[in-house]
Amino acid sequence: MTLRAQPGFRSSSGARFLDPVVLSRIDNLELLARTVVDGFLHGLHRSPHIGLSLDFAEHRAYMPGDDIRRIDWRLFARTDRFFVKLFEAETSADFIVLLDISRSMSFGTHHVSKLDYARYLAACLTFFSQKQRDRVGLATFDHEVVEYIPPSTRHMELILYALDKAEPGRPGELTAPLRKIGENLRHRGIVLLISDFYEDPDTVMEASRHLRFRGHDLIVFHVLDPAEMDFPFDEASSFRDLESGQMIPVVPDELAEDYRTLVREHTAELERRFAASRIDYVVLNTAQPLDFALFQYLSSREKLRRVR
Repeated sequence: MTLRAQPGFRSSSGARFLDPVVLSRIDNLELLARTVVDGFLHGLHRSPHIGLSLDFAEHRAYMPGDDIRRIDWRLFARTDRFFVKLFEAETSADFIVLLDISRSMSFGTHHVSKLDYARYLAACLTFFSQKQRDRVGLATFDHEVVEYIPPSTRHMELILYALDKAEPGRPGELTAPLRKIGENLRHRGIVLLISDFYEDPDTVMEASRHLRFRGHDLIVFHVLDPAEMDFPFDEASSFRDLESGQMIPVVPDELAEDYRTLVREHTAELERRFAASRIDYVVLNTAQPLDFALFQYLSSREKLRRVR
């Protein structure tokens, strides 16, 4: 990747569009993605060698027509022969977003539901990857694969259309749809999984295994509403399980701290297990600006690139 981020930097240009609540007022997903990504990229250093890696690969004897700026003059001084430097070329990759659109993703306590946030995130990251010359794709799923768009340089409009019409409605699970998607990913690439992970860590890791089997780089975004993380409720009431529809009576004073502890333990266990499998895992609060998610993604890609 030819971009470098300034740690802790947030671009003021376009920043007002990065608030998820403001983004919810933009109907056009392509406009939304372009606005967020272009605003975010203003906070990055652009390499003058776009499309080329700065990692030295080898020397080659100078041939007529070669750019003389690539001649290694120090090597010429030692050998009295002309050699040019060759660098590792950046190659495009398959990039696919796997988006959970199960019923629980419809939850939201402010203007943006988890699915809205995930849709914005998917659109921005896909647009970002296309700008990096990657082949982009999308799969939406609940308890089965709902829509599958294979990675291609020509599928950006199809992906935006699929994201725009994505609606939560059915209960979800991870294992069956991720296994099927994994079977369709025949070329190694970058797989970005976005979900609220309403399953125990054993099931999550077993489902993710199908995406790692062929050597894909897997990056995971765990999207949660602020209320799911902090449980701010203080009055006794009945809560509906969005997956099963079951009503559960709850007295917050007695259960709030236990609930927060369970959420912390759940995310901590997922983080530990994903880290052990060398998978980048990021918890996202839907109240966070999207440039935070983009920065996390870019940082993850840089880590994976260095490992490779």
